[in-house]
Amino acid sequence: MIPRFEDFEPLLTEGEIAARVRELGAEIARELKPASELVVVGVLKGSLVFMADLIRALPPEVTCDFLRVSSYEGTESTGTVRFDFDLTQPITGKHVLIVEDIVDTGVTMHFLLEALQVRHPKTLKIAALLDKPARRKREVPVDWKGFTIEDRFVIGYGLDLEGRYRNLPYIAALDRKVQSALRTAAAESQRVKVQTVDLPRGA
Repeated sequence: MIPRFEDFEPLLTEGEIAARVRELGAEIARELKPASELVVVGVLKGSLVFMADLIRALPPEVTCDFLRVSSYEGTESTGTVRFDFDLTQPITGKHVLIVEDIVDTGVTMHFLLEALQVRHPKTLKIAALLDKPARRKREVPVDWKGFTIEDRFVIGYGLDLEGRYRNLPYIAALDRKVQSALRTAAAESQRVKVQTVDLPRGA
């Protein structure tokens, strides 16, 4: 079951997001110097909107690159990370800023930190628009975070549901009751699958 758009409610306004992104840009610019040695790495596809606004709040000398990994299916993180494509430039000796839309379980970010650290960047930092610590399975250092949120599924400002709603200028959260019902249904479906697998032949 996929939630309807009507099942979501506003969580963060366009103005709140814009103000916080400007603050993050100023904080990052003060710490990661010189800007000519800073590579901003966007994790596609979710970071696209956040990164576009963030780099405009940074000095013009920064360079940008992208990579793509996958760990979401529907409204839940699968816990399995797939590397879809990699960076197009070396990062050895560079300040590297990973830009992510949301740090949820931490599994994806832990994977990325390990994959990029062996390439010997000068520093390796994380900037996330949203941090959802209640879901953490792997502890990762989020150096700059826009907002800390509850355990709610969110869409908008780059975040999607089955590819939709990335273009919303604000962030909306799934109604708590709907989210709870979906998780209960998913758990029941998984339980039935397990029972079916365990059934003896001919049952």
